[in-house]
Amino acid sequence: MESFSIVMVVLVALVVFTVFKGVRIVPQGYKWVVQRLGKYSQTLEPGLNLIIPFVDDVAYKVTTKDIVLDIPSQEVITRDNVVIIANAVAYINIVRPDKAVYGIEDYEYGIRNLVQTSLRSIIGEMDLDSALSSRDEIKMKLKHAISEDIADWGITLKTVEIQDINPSQTMQASMEEQAAAERLRRATVTRADGQKQAAILEADGRLEASRRDAEAQVYWREVLKSLFA
Repeated sequence: MESFSIVMVVLVALVVFTVFKGVRIVPQGYKWVVQRLGKYSQTLEPGLNLIIPFVDDVAYKVTTKDIVLDIPSQEVITRDNVVIIANAVAYINIVRPDKAVYGIEDYEYGIRNLVQTSLRSIIGEMDLDSALSSRDEIKMKLKHAISEDIADWGITLKTVEIQDINPSQTMQASMEEQAAAERLRRATVTRADGQKQAAILEADGRLEASRRDAEAQVYWREVLKSLFA
């Protein structure tokens, strides 16, 4: 009897464990990818799901919430050979978890590289002034460039934003020097114009004084002539 009781306990425990292995509760905001004997079988939706114990295995747990990917800063050369620093942020959503996990080794790494490569290509076709003032245009072209590629991985690009796009430190220093030189040039021109105007006024003053002296001399000469006539 004691041996029978032990066997029954073991059997009950095995049944409970088997049932536990066959029941999967997926939380909201996630989808689980199931493999059957090492091959993709199905994708479990949020809620209660049943799988075949010891045959099916949950291989991946994928979020269905929006994912924010920071795109690292990089140096980009514009059409007029100016180096600028640009970075971005991409908002993605996984709509096909099976494609996301089986279609590419690391989808986050892949998307970051796609965005960086496309960003270099887009800005490379623009000059500095256009690149600094056309964020919306860059954003639109960037979204169009990568949306189709990541769709093959079961991922949707919700939006992509350009965070920073600024000249490199070397270029900023050069621009500051150029601006300082321009301000100095304008100040020099203004000072020279002032000196020129002052000289003209001074010369006009001397000319007017000489004219008045000449007129005075003629006047007094006529007066003297009239007195001694």
